[in-house]
Amino acid sequence: MAVAMAACSLGLHFSDKTTICSSVPAMLKASSSLFDSTSITTTYTKSCYIHLHKSRLPSSGITIIPRAAPVSVEDGNQGETDTIPTPIVIIDQDSDPDATIVEITFGDRLGALLDTMNALRNLGLNVVKANVFLDSSGKHNKFSITKADTGRKVEDPEDLEAIRLTIINNLLQYHPESSSQLALGAAFGLVSPKEEVDVDIATHLTISDDGPDRSLLYVETADRPGLLVDLVKIITDINIAVESGEFDTEGLLAKAKFHVNYKGKAIIRPLQQVLVNSLRYFLTRPSTEEASF
Repeated sequence: MAVAMAACSLGLHFSDKTTICSSVPAMLKASSSLFDSTSITTTYTKSCYIHLHKSRLPSSGITIIPRAAPVSVEDGNQGETDTIPTPIVIIDQDSDPDATIVEITFGDRLGALLDTMNALRNLGLNVVKANVFLDSSGKHNKFSITKADTGRKVEDPEDLEAIRLTIINNLLQYHPESSSQLALGAAFGLVSPKEEVDVDIATHLTISDDGPDRSLLYVETADRPGLLVDLVKIITDINIAVESGEFDTEGLLAKAKFHVNYKGKAIIRPLQQVLVNSLRYFLTRPSTEEASF
């Protein structure tokens, strides 16, 4: 009953097949041309919040990509440096009321990302605008995305996770060197990360008051497929509502900020401890293979 109440307060929908330990989400292949409604401009903007409401993308075929092989760069710059930049994927639901903003950075190695935009279209999305800007951290590619069937922004956490993993999949395909800096590189990349992230050390959880009516939850942990969906489900399982949030993938790590409340008020100390304990248990518990039983 608590799950249903929490999901209702968020406007979220979890199917019967959704579990906390979800399987690897869809790795969707890129195809077809896209730029029928895309414009390219240069701008400077900030990142990034996710507002979660009920919404669904059309179903798509599921494919698991094989281990990446060296391929040509996706309209980008391979670079001659031995230092591989940290891939960053940001999902921003706050900057534009009418579109989901996705930002991708990989040093100065990214080009126009036509294949990435085609892959997003295969998820039932339209890329209505593409922006590029430069700063000291590299070249930032930003896409304004809407759902093809409604023309509105993407709001379901499962669909946002599908977008995130589709972008990472394309990074692995067209920039195989990125696999050494991504959690999925261990399974699908050309080069596995040199060091495995110690989850106990990497996991940080804090909650602070963010006014009288809500609290700010910060989560930093080792990245893995399905993490965004699982975090939201754990929070709502204890009847805490997620108002908005920010989800960043920075190399092997995932960093999330969620504005949360309990019945329209900031979370009191005892409930904060329950939430932190629930998240820490889920994020740091050892995984067990089903075949071992």
